[in-house]
Amino acid sequence: MEDAQGLPLPSAPEPKGVPLQAQEDDEDDEEEPGPSRPPPRPPAPTFRFSTAAFVYVFLGVLGFWMLIDTQARNQIAGSLGTVPSATWCLGTPGPLYAAIGFGSSYLLLTMALAGAIEMLITSLAYNFTTDWIKAAKVQKWSSAFRKVQMEAIRSGKKDRIDALRPHQERLARLSGEVSIGQFKGMAITYFLLILIYTWVGLVIKNAPASSQVIALQGSTLHLTQRVVSAIPVPWWFLIFSIYTIPFSMVFRRFLKHWWLRRYLDAHPPASGAPSLGATGGPA
Repeated sequence: MEDAQGLPLPSAPEPKGVPLQAQEDDEDDEEEPGPSRPPPRPPAPTFRFSTAAFVYVFLGVLGFWMLIDTQARNQIAGSLGTVPSATWCLGTPGPLYAAIGFGSSYLLLTMALAGAIEMLITSLAYNFTTDWIKAAKVQKWSSAFRKVQMEAIRSGKKDRIDALRPHQERLARLSGEVSIGQFKGMAITYFLLILIYTWVGLVIKNAPASSQVIALQGSTLHLTQRVVSAIPVPWWFLIFSIYTIPFSMVFRRFLKHWWLRRYLDAHPPASGAPSLGATGGPA
């Protein structure tokens, strides 16, 4: 445009710091937006090998190594002491033999105490790696789900059976998590189980012949003889295994009750809330 004298009119001043071309580009962008950009990709998760996982793997490999290598198994178990004359440190016998060996004179008592020590440590590891609250919930949910599933199967309606599949998958996942926790406890004590059994066998093998014979009513029992001639299982192995069963039941039940009691003291249930065992099924 020109004024009355034929001179061009001054254009509007550009805003400071923002060129006119940039403003036009911004207006064009606002009028014609392009395709939306995807959000930035999150960084890939890095694998972290925790200390607990390392301990589980190490003890599991060590237990497997002792299982297949008889010489290494006997050497490690022998370091705990097997006879009164063997010295371990400062002229004393091995630590375990010094505590419960009794000079190889009371082998049944030695086996009973060794079984108690083994089951106590095993129960502690089992209790440490098991989430009893989740285990109780999964057990309650499984019982309720089986009833609903059997009713759906009896009805013969496919839609009812299909509707239960998501709940079944979630229940299987939770059951697997509980089982993995229990397997972790087994990985910790697998090495100890092999060690104690080997140690008991070495103590009995190196004991005097008179101590290996147990007097019964009108008969005798030799601890190193086989229970059945066709199966290489000696009497001491069977007796020691029988010793461990009641100890395992008592220790595990006591530790479970103690853990649940501590949990309830720290998380008291609300008034009118269902008890621990009456938890509803998975949503």
